[in-house]
Amino acid sequence: MHGTVADHWGWRKIPGQMAPPEGMTLEAARQYLAQNHVRFVLAQFVDIHGVAKSKAVPVDHLEDILTDGVGFAGGGVFGLRLDPHEPEYIVVGDLSTLTLVPWAPGYARMMGTGTVAGRPHPIDTRNILKQQLASLAERGWTLMTGIEPEFSLLQRTEDGSIAPFDQTDCLQKPAYDYKGLSRVRVFLERVTESLQSLGIDVYQIDHEDANGQYEINFKYADAMTSADTILLFKMAASEIAHELGAICSFMPKPKSSMTGNGMHIHCSIADQSGRNLFLDKSDMNGMGLSQLAYHFTAGILAHAKPLTALLAPTVNSYKRLVVGRTASGTTWAPVFVAYGDNNRTAMVRIPYGRIELRVGDSGMNPYLAQAALIAAGLDGIDRKLEPGPPQNINFYALSTADIAARGIEMLPQCLADAIAELERSDLFKEKLGADFIDEFVSLKREEWIDYHRHVSDWEVKRYLNFF
Repeated sequence: MHGTVADHWGWRKIPGQMAPPEGMTLEAARQYLAQNHVRFVLAQFVDIHGVAKSKAVPVDHLEDILTDGVGFAGGGVFGLRLDPHEPEYIVVGDLSTLTLVPWAPGYARMMGTGTVAGRPHPIDTRNILKQQLASLAERGWTLMTGIEPEFSLLQRTEDGSIAPFDQTDCLQKPAYDYKGLSRVRVFLERVTESLQSLGIDVYQIDHEDANGQYEINFKYADAMTSADTILLFKMAASEIAHELGAICSFMPKPKSSMTGNGMHIHCSIADQSGRNLFLDKSDMNGMGLSQLAYHFTAGILAHAKPLTALLAPTVNSYKRLVVGRTASGTTWAPVFVAYGDNNRTAMVRIPYGRIELRVGDSGMNPYLAQAALIAAGLDGIDRKLEPGPPQNINFYALSTADIAARGIEMLPQCLADAIAELERSDLFKEKLGADFIDEFVSLKREEWIDYHRHVSDWEVKRYLNFF
């Protein structure tokens, strides 16, 4: 039986004494901030990389954030494409996003709409997600997502290298290890309790596949709320780790011997009643997918290569997205353009009645990633694309030739190739904006060039006395 948005995949909002009231008015916001002794509100947005940018506004000027907005020199921020002589980038606050910052008493934060000359700025990635969500809303739909962030809790050693914060976390296969989880419990508890106090329902915490690697999962929400929550979670995890003398890293591949940090996206489309339109229990393939879901999946597969540039956006991302294995037997980051029933060796896994996209890593911008996901999926729906039969096989057990013989392609294996695919994509130029794609490609080309100019330790060790 189909449920509402509130119970879509079991989502519920837990009570929290610091959680803001729903449907907040300006007067209610003032009372909420006063009751929680807030002195400053962080007016926030993200740059093109998904990194939080802020100005601290004294609480007495709360109304200014909502009316005139807060000004930023756009030329000082990656990806806004604003020169010093152009109008300021103004963030106009969205009162529904007002929430406390529990790890920083006396502070709250508010996301907003980035504007230039009174209009929403088309290169702001939160605005780009808004536009794609509007395309869904025209059909009476919304995208529901659950984003799973993996991260590494590390420390700097005396020689400057990095190592797990828990020095005893050294098992060959540490996934789900009790000791590895327990010995960093102070950090995990503080992050979890911070999120819970804001009404964010954390339902699982685990030690992942690599030493010093963890994942904290929270329940589903609409795509914009999911992105805002990921940003809040990254802020909490980074600052709480810093206070404890640790480094919380969302780097896709912190060490060649470690499993990379993924950020898988579970998704479905819901109608206005909250019904999951991807769920169909009569699915002949036994995966619980509707025809709509199959078209959406086909769109993802059709645009998989350019999509990879947006979901795996750094040079380092492609140290994670490789054909190969770790000590646990898999990279957990499949590069095969295929989908299958609970198949973790394909880029799209079908848990039942929803889709899991496994390409993205923890370095991605969650606003941009979800906007691109909507664009690709809707293209599949509009063109009624078919994804072909599900591939319920272990791709890691097959040779490259065997995989090619099945007609399965692979994702780009370096940032340069991914960016070239994105630059050729007419769909993403149309849906995300040609100016944005040009800016993103330019920045990433510079990153690739900088990387190739760098002489690594590996090169020195290999070639210093080689010739």
